[in-house]
Amino acid sequence: MTYHLQKCLKNTRIILKPSVSCTLFHASSENRCQALESSHSGGAVLDPQQVQCVDSIRQSDVDLLSRRVRVGSSIDEVFQVLTQDDVCNSVLLSHTLVDKLLRRFKDDWKSSLGVFRWAGSCPGYEHTPELFSMMVDILGKAKQMDRMWELLEEMNKHHFVTRDTVAKAMRRFAGAEQWEDAVRTFDKLGSFGLEKNTETMNLLLDTLCKEYKVEHAREIYLQLKSHIAPNAHTFNIFINGWCKINRVEEAHWTLQEMKGHGCHPCVISYSTIIQFYCRQYSYSKIYELLDEMQSQGCPPNVVTYTTVMCYLTKSQEFEEAIQIAERMRTAGCKPDTHFYNALIHTLRQAGRVDEAVHVFEVEMPRNGLTPITSTYNTMIAMFCYHRQEEKAFDILGKMENSKHCKPDAQTFYPLLKSCFRTGNIESCLSQLLDDMVNMHHLSFDLSTYTLLIHGFCRSNKCVRAYQLFEEMISQEMTPKYTTCRLLLTEVKLHNMHEAAEKIEDVMKKL
Repeated sequence: MTYHLQKCLKNTRIILKPSVSCTLFHASSENRCQALESSHSGGAVLDPQQVQCVDSIRQSDVDLLSRRVRVGSSIDEVFQVLTQDDVCNSVLLSHTLVDKLLRRFKDDWKSSLGVFRWAGSCPGYEHTPELFSMMVDILGKAKQMDRMWELLEEMNKHHFVTRDTVAKAMRRFAGAEQWEDAVRTFDKLGSFGLEKNTETMNLLLDTLCKEYKVEHAREIYLQLKSHIAPNAHTFNIFINGWCKINRVEEAHWTLQEMKGHGCHPCVISYSTIIQFYCRQYSYSKIYELLDEMQSQGCPPNVVTYTTVMCYLTKSQEFEEAIQIAERMRTAGCKPDTHFYNALIHTLRQAGRVDEAVHVFEVEMPRNGLTPITSTYNTMIAMFCYHRQEEKAFDILGKMENSKHCKPDAQTFYPLLKSCFRTGNIESCLSQLLDDMVNMHHLSFDLSTYTLLIHGFCRSNKCVRAYQLFEEMISQEMTPKYTTCRLLLTEVKLHNMHEAAEKIEDVMKKL
């Protein structure tokens, strides 16, 4: 009997991990932190306890400052609160600390900008170009374009503007449908101390194509190409753009234009078009392009073959998908872990369990490849589907002992379903849930709650189902309508009138 099956015989209750409250360090701790950082900057090596102390105090500074900031406040209010607070002004500012604060408030631009302005006003502290660039991105994401442009101008005074900054600004302008401003940013490259060249032109073209403005990008390219030479990446940007807007003929034409400029189409060029045909399930076109790649001296790589195999499997063309794998082997293309993940999934879907096991246990080790979480998950799902739970638990045990990966929530879905199907609710199911929370520190997501609520309802345990429903609602997760409908029916059958009213209230808000 395997270790996991032995564990499943125990009738273990679910123990939820308590929430950890943050404890703020006193000023004396902050002084110790400063002393430790000073000794470290002088070349001393911190021992593990000292490192942990520094990290904890830095985190306490983040929490302390964050609590002073009231979300939704104006920029000036955030600035004034932090400036006038003696405790905040006693914190030792560092670039790491400001980085963490900006990440904490990345979806609240007013708080972010207030914190950014406050930190920049503190004596002895100066923002790095990277922090300026992060703030530019936060403002752009919030569509605060005027403020974003003002910050770019401020960066320019310090000579902080980089290609990365420009790329972020152009992408945010394009996302806000301000195409002219994206182009204006490119036009001002010279004033930012940057050069208009192939690389920066490609940044602009890529930004526009990703926002489906391929024709606009093409017009700009035609204006620039007389004094900025395109390269292979330029044409690949357009190939991808044309495919995104379902104009594959232009993508093919771009392949020919590419050759006319002395650029050889690469695997990316062809694979982009192949992926378009995969989405259209046009497999005859795919095979034509695979043959063309070979004849042009640009053989498909493992990503190309894996993509085709996945789409064939999705359309339930299992034998053809397996033939693609054989074609790849014959071509001498070296497989990788993602290829084997796809192949195992295909064999699983085709019901060829023994062959999938052979790939997992023989082929992957023979090629020096280590399974990752998704590999183990596929194997577990396959064994559960074919009602070979003991083998599934054996795979879980190997996964838990692996040094390369650990289980995630998806690992447990098929195992939980098997417990409901076999009726092992009080023993095996309880142990699995306990392991998820206390051994692997996994939080229940919407899919986990949905699976458990449906399972307990169908097992005539609607009290437990309702407890999970309340827990899910308390974590501000929105249940599916079908989940509410099923649970409502069950609680009414058990005369749980108060629960029924609460479920109906939730349903009205869906």
